[in-house]
Amino acid sequence: MSGINKQKIVESVPQKGFFGHPKGLFTLFFTEFWERFSYYGMRAILVYYMYYEVSKGGLGMEESTALAIMSIYGSLVYMSGIIGGWLADRIFGTQKAIFYGGILIMLGHIVLAVPGNVALFFVSMVLIVLGTGLLKPNVSSVVGDIYATDDDRRDAGFSIFYMGINLGGFLAPLIVGSVMGISFHLGFAFAAIGMFFGLVMFVLTKKKNLGLAGTYVANPLTPDEKKKVFTQIGIGIIIIAILIAVAVPTGYLTIESFINLVAILGIIIPTLYFIVMYRSPKTSAEERSRVIAYIPLFISAVMFWSIQEQGATILANYADKRTQLEFAGMTISPAWFQSLNPLFIIILAPVFAGLWVKLGNRQPSIPKKFALGLLFAGLSFLVILLPAYLGGTDSLVNPLWLVLSYFIVVLGELCLSPVGLSATTKLAPAAFSAQTMSLWFLASAAAQALNAQLVKFYSPETEMVYFGAIGGASIVLSIILFAISPKIQSLMKGVK
Repeated sequence: MSGINKQKIVESVPQKGFFGHPKGLFTLFFTEFWERFSYYGMRAILVYYMYYEVSKGGLGMEESTALAIMSIYGSLVYMSGIIGGWLADRIFGTQKAIFYGGILIMLGHIVLAVPGNVALFFVSMVLIVLGTGLLKPNVSSVVGDIYATDDDRRDAGFSIFYMGINLGGFLAPLIVGSVMGISFHLGFAFAAIGMFFGLVMFVLTKKKNLGLAGTYVANPLTPDEKKKVFTQIGIGIIIIAILIAVAVPTGYLTIESFINLVAILGIIIPTLYFIVMYRSPKTSAEERSRVIAYIPLFISAVMFWSIQEQGATILANYADKRTQLEFAGMTISPAWFQSLNPLFIIILAPVFAGLWVKLGNRQPSIPKKFALGLLFAGLSFLVILLPAYLGGTDSLVNPLWLVLSYFIVVLGELCLSPVGLSATTKLAPAAFSAQTMSLWFLASAAAQALNAQLVKFYSPETEMVYFGAIGGASIVLSIILFAISPKIQSLMKGVK
């Protein structure tokens, strides 16, 4: 850190000014609010843009291909966070990572806002994936920098920050979804404007509000390392460019083969993480036991996120094709359903936090909370198959069924997601603390890589089997996790 320590960073940040929190929280709250507005606004209409006919302003892709691409896109966003974290830690620091990431995201949305073809669409996806990988993990890191380690406001600060994420995620689909019928490109323009506002907010207030937070490079490359790393990156880019130039014309690299490649990486990368952590001489015997305990939790998280993330793919398609959108005298945009998840989180997160505090030592163990998360996730899919069971697959479904499905999966998310973040920090081997947090986010990447394969089996004809099989699998896994939770708890070596 070149003479910059944690205490100096905290002292450089005005410690009062945003609801009793450091002023820097104001900057980070609104930067993340606008970034999430941008991301979730674009995501709410992206799958429709892909499969709507060209005459309706879309790209005219096959529905199954569009759903698979949407899943792979989500997987790559989470994978790219590993690269973004490394670049911030070793090369240019978190503040610059946030700024560069915001620029790339905005450019990606601008490309989408310009009427174009499939090639331009993929250019925009690359820009947004790289930009989100730079911004998303690093803005959270700076939140941690502005508080002293023993600051009692720290957890509340992260809760306020988390609220900014969900407010952006709630408002964006409502606004962008409202203009979807006019033009997809207008909707993407709103997303670009949102990211622009976030960048302006960040640039204008960072110096005054953030002080030294995020300005340092935590583990900078030495001059020799820089030369070696930049050479390797350059060679890697050249090799990838050559492979693409050869594989595309010869037919080896197609959309389908790329989807399969990312799906394989989604499984291989976390598997390698576990092997390296377990076998490392830096990992003690007690830490190895905790790594073993983390494996079933990770698998459960993959199953949960596989269902939860289908809210932007399968359930988005269900909202568009199977749901009665004329309801209570108004016309509902199918994109509006994407606002339900953040809305329910905003309402229920304080309830769950209060519940765990009230239960104290009587609250369920970490594995049992994960099992509850899987149970609710499975039930959310069983609920959505009931309309087809009761009324067939030919008639349109009351939108309240979809609302209920989103509500139930949020109950599961609040049992599993914040608990998983906390458990990851506690179970991580000391030598792999940052990498283990990356591993937690790779559960979402693996889940969406899995979804890219699963969504191929969905159609109105297979609807009941699809929801029933995946929902049932989640519930079975929940029961197994409940049964083995005492064993997992013992392997956690005192972590509760």
